[in-house]
Amino acid sequence: MIIGVPKEIKPQENRVGVVPAGARDLADRGHTVLVEQGAGLGSGFPDEEYEAAGATVVASQEEVWNRADMVWKVKEPIPAEYPLLREGLVLYAYLHLAPDLQQTRALIDSGVIAIAFETVEAPDGKLPLLAPMSEVAGRLAVQAGAHCLEREQGGRGVLLGGVPGVRPGRVVIIGGGVVGKNSARIAVGMEADVTIIDLNLGRLRWFDDTYQGRIKTLFSTKHTIEAAVLEADLVVGAALVPGARAPTLVSEGLIAKMKPGAAVVDVAIDQGGCIETIHATTHAEPTYLVHDVVHYGVANMPGAVPRTSTFALHNATGPYGIKLAELGWREACRRDPSLAKGLNVCLGKVTYEAVAQSHDLPYTPWQEVTG
Repeated sequence: MIIGVPKEIKPQENRVGVVPAGARDLADRGHTVLVEQGAGLGSGFPDEEYEAAGATVVASQEEVWNRADMVWKVKEPIPAEYPLLREGLVLYAYLHLAPDLQQTRALIDSGVIAIAFETVEAPDGKLPLLAPMSEVAGRLAVQAGAHCLEREQGGRGVLLGGVPGVRPGRVVIIGGGVVGKNSARIAVGMEADVTIIDLNLGRLRWFDDTYQGRIKTLFSTKHTIEAAVLEADLVVGAALVPGARAPTLVSEGLIAKMKPGAAVVDVAIDQGGCIETIHATTHAEPTYLVHDVVHYGVANMPGAVPRTSTFALHNATGPYGIKLAELGWREACRRDPSLAKGLNVCLGKVTYEAVAQSHDLPYTPWQEVTG
């Protein structure tokens, strides 16, 4: 198989889909790896490392896409890349289609086989290809939020850890999954006053047992969310419904009642966000104000630390990518139902139910397209 690794062109996205060691794994199995010139530079991988690993470095984006049987990247294609999509091409990347009708239509119309990292699902319900970036984003969220609280950024001027004689900042994390766990870990490490809100009592027990009172736990209801958010200096949105649009848990009306200069960081922004007033931002312009509350909505947070993120991502995506290269997408999906759940759009059909429901489109089970 010919695997193409293009340079990411989404603003401030410096990750790359395949590390040089991954290119070597593919090349050693007899596959051709085409890497666009400079694709790895943002993550600290010069072209020479790919060539030493057995990959072929090519000069243009078009050559990578046109020659490849499978394009292995990080982020979803943006409109400038839509003309490069074609029938039968396997696209292996994060897609986040539920809030993005334009991209969904482009994938349907092109006839690609689009496999989304974020919906590959293990038998235990975990999301192994989403988890590493959720870990990174969760740890960055509190770091970014602490910066947003600085007065020069429009914030309240609160130091999350406080100092002797001054109470610490209050951090409220909505969602206790992978993002929530990692956000809580950093917030506790910064000695903030931390509250986690979740619907899953088992998760709340885990936080209680693990942190032994250093984290307050609340069962998620409209009332508990409202009460906690009104007291918060920093709110981290960490709610997730796999493959579907994120639920709106913090309304604009609630934002309007928050303390002036408080901050919200919505890690669910890739799936539409769980804060009503959030919209996607970039690392170049990460924040904006609504009702005197600082909003941080960067849609590719792990892109801020691309070397760490790229290694972490490829550790997870590599084995599945090799399976796709070795077996072809049909046979790989037949043999591995976890991978098959990553099939979101295939040959003009929407094959992930939550995406179809989000856009009121016909749904075709993946079993029907794999044969």
